Amino acid sequence: MRIVITRTGGFAGIERRAELDTCGRPDATHLEALAHRALAPGREGPPRGVPDAFHYEINVDGRSVHLADPHLTDEQRELIRTVLKEGA
Repeated sequence: MRIVITRTGGFAGIERRAELDTCGRPDATHLEALAHRALAPGREGPPRGVPDAFHYEINVDGRSVHLADPHLTDEQRELIRTVLKEGA
């Protein structure tokens, strides 16, 4: 499974993008389950956030959702942290 996360917004407005391929990873099952749960409550278009908050696009194997702080689930936060760290 290929997971791509793009983060925009924030105070500085700097975009950050990272991707992760779960193939061959020992935590692949956990990450894939997180990705499926993270996509469920998302929106297809950009959501309204709060000023200077981060906006995220999560793309999993071609399916995208758009999210914004502070309206993230725990699963979405964990997935975002993991992928952005791995892609850094």
